[in-house]
Amino acid sequence: MIADPASNTSETVIQFPNGGDPLDSAGKAILGLLQQAAGVAEENNRRALDIAHKLALQLRSAEEQIRELGADVRYYKERVDRAEKWLRQIALEIEQKFLASADNRSDQAPTRQASPQNYAPRKSQRRAWS
Repeated sequence: MIADPASNTSETVIQFPNGGDPLDSAGKAILGLLQQAAGVAEENNRRALDIAHKLALQLRSAEEQIRELGADVRYYKERVDRAEKWLRQIALEIEQKFLASADNRSDQAPTRQASPQNYAPRKSQRRAWS
């Protein structure tokens, strides 16, 4: 250690010999490769963080879409349930109003078979009505 008399700090200085020693050349080459590897690792890390950030944003967006779709599903399921209740109520009303009165009429009048012609007359009968 070399102490600087002007300051109270001490520094450690390692002197490399200036000669063409292969050991020194190998050490310098290894340090250069380590610095290069550290630079590549830092760049890879930065790219990985950028990709992770983009993926996190996409994930948040997908989660928001899932929440919105879930709300839509709940809304439409509620509407389907309400529509089914209305259809059941309408079917019940039809049975009570029309089928019950048809049963009463059938007791009073002779039975008449319904045929497709009663509901959809043939073409020749339709022309006569026009």
